[in-house]
Amino acid sequence: MLSANQKLRPAAALAALAILAATAVSCTGFFVNPTISSLSVGPVSPAIQTGTTGNTVQMTVFGTNNDGSTTTSPSVSWSIDPTSVATISTKGLVTSVNTGTATVTATSNQNPAATGTQVVTVTVGCISQINIPTSATPLTANNLTDTVTATAVTCNGNSDVTSVATWTSSDTSLATVSAGVITRAATVTTAGSVNITATIGNITSNTLTISVTP
Repeated sequence: MLSANQKLRPAAALAALAILAATAVSCTGFFVNPTISSLSVGPVSPAIQTGTTGNTVQMTVFGTNNDGSTTTSPSVSWSIDPTSVATISTKGLVTSVNTGTATVTATSNQNPAATGTQVVTVTVGCISQINIPTSATPLTANNLTDTVTATAVTCNGNSDVTSVATWTSSDTSLATVSAGVITRAATVTTAGSVNITATIGNITSNTLTISVTP
């Protein structure tokens, strides 16, 4: 007949094996869900327009786990900066607000240290007209520059396009223009006038005529 000690030995052995198995699982990570370690946000270099059409883009996110596996649908929180250029929904849909660039950030809900970013560019869409001032301060030896603003009339309201329009001077020997800044040429010997316009696509503004004197 087995003694009490002999009967306890198999049970003790099984308990020891269970402890070893639990230790192995905790050490090697068996049966432990992988953790997101990095995120990639797409599409690459997305561009949208202001206006009622073409003004949204759906962002996507791809995750890589700490064990090397990947996922195409990681749980993330979306944000965008600045919101004056575009907004983003909780599902990652970006909607244009104004021209410029905005950075979209996806943050892992599982591991907030894991983030991914992508820059969205917003250009002007559905332009019907571009307006610039009809008068400006004459350029003289004592007043070398003047600044004007270009405003686009679009199907989504007015938009400041000064920085994105293509500016043209009819006579660069008298004055040049860039991003709305009109600059008197350094060597003006004869008084004259310059016609300034701003263009986006096939839409050109009204003409601003500015006087230039030596």
